[in-house]
Amino acid sequence: MTIKMGILGFGGMGNWHANNAPKIEGVEIISVHDIDEKRLDDAKKKGLKSFENRSDFLADDDINFVLIATPNHLHKDYAIEALKAGKNVMCEKPVTLSVSELDEIIEVSKKEGKLFTVHHNRRWDKDYRVMRKVIESNIIGKVHSIESKVHGNNGQIYGWRQKPEYGGGMVLDWGVHLLDHFTFMYPNNKIISVYAQTFSIINPCVDDLFKVELRFEDGLSVHVQVGTFGLIKQPRFIAYGDLGTMIINDFSGEKGEIKLLSHHINEMGKVIIDTPAGPTRTMAPQPEEYYKELNLPEVVNDLSELYENLVNVIGGIEELIINHQTVRRTMLLIEAVFESAKNNIVVKTNI
Repeated sequence: MTIKMGILGFGGMGNWHANNAPKIEGVEIISVHDIDEKRLDDAKKKGLKSFENRSDFLADDDINFVLIATPNHLHKDYAIEALKAGKNVMCEKPVTLSVSELDEIIEVSKKEGKLFTVHHNRRWDKDYRVMRKVIESNIIGKVHSIESKVHGNNGQIYGWRQKPEYGGGMVLDWGVHLLDHFTFMYPNNKIISVYAQTFSIINPCVDDLFKVELRFEDGLSVHVQVGTFGLIKQPRFIAYGDLGTMIINDFSGEKGEIKLLSHHINEMGKVIIDTPAGPTRTMAPQPEEYYKELNLPEVVNDLSELYENLVNVIGGIEELIINHQTVRRTMLLIEAVFESAKNNIVVKTNI
């Protein structure tokens, strides 16, 4: 079955879908609805039908699928409208501003018998897939701690993302993606506690820096950090295992290294060495021959899998990858992050 898509909200992400979704066999872009006349003109120049009225857009029988790419606070109402109009729906992240809003959408999607999913596209990012491959292949042994960081250096948050009432801020922008990475990666490993801090460094009304510590049931610790005003570049991922350490430097997933012990730890040097930090044995640098360095593995990161999955789900031959359960788990985590940051507490969870 062909996805005949109408795009509700033709800003940055709406245009991204218009340019990229048709590359997938079985996906066509048919129409656009927006309240901005210039955006409607842009859609017409791309050969798309343009609707000023949302009701007319949803009533159009030429579309069977709606992509919602509006400000965050509109997602719930628009998703429910589209589902009740008989359309399958994919919503940009964050799916809603609360779990209760998400539950309303899920209930309607089940009642109407229509697909509902979220555009968690960063599950296909190359850096993330390299990190997963290293950890899941046990290359660095049992992993106890993972750091995931994204920092920009511009500082300023633009447009509606400056406004808390619209669902602005970094937790609901990049944070949703980075936290979804780990709820998706560890589906059977419960998150038992969350501690979060949010800051407004340049943008006074919304968070432009946040730090989150997740503790998993098996003891794994995950640190996620996002900021818009980090002027010194930081690694994208670091993972610490009992056999070695992995670092990925950027989004390419190609720059970084894996370092392993080539000797048993008891065979390593025990001499106290003078360093810039003073005399030390525990932190003393060891001879290079005691270590083995590996390149990061190659991975395939084909974003077309996301849309191919949607085509096959509608055709009844695949299960949905970005399903209600995984989306809801991420939103439960987002709520715990906000609760922790607001009250300055560790939130005990069973997510």
